[in-house]
Amino acid sequence: QVQLVESGGGWVQAGGSSRLSCVASGRTLSSYYMGWFRQAPGLEREFVARISWIGGRTDYADSIKGRFTISRDNAKNTVYLQLNRLKSEDTAVYYCAARSSVAGKEASEYDYWGQGTQVTVSS
Repeated sequence: QVQLVESGGGWVQAGGSSRLSCVASGRTLSSYYMGWFRQAPGLEREFVARISWIGGRTDYADSIKGRFTISRDNAKNTVYLQLNRLKSEDTAVYYCAARSSVAGKEASEYDYWGQGTQVTVSS
């Protein structure tokens, strides 16, 4: 089992920045892929970014490319999502997810999920 706990987020003005953290525990994550997803009210959960624990290979959704950055700190078992130049349409609950092998952009590919953290962007 892997436990994921997100933090960060909150209220941010449009154009501002925020950083989300996801602390993972329970297993060695060396073969894992970590992902960030988000879900706005009334909409489906959507892919934001992913990173491989080993190698740090990254991939981003087109809607946030160039504004958000995913990274990880192996020593702290933590994955980050830096959110810059935030827009009102970025308002959502952001979820951290993990899979013990290669994972893509579909939520169904991930086995473990955090509880989510709210990001609200005010215009």
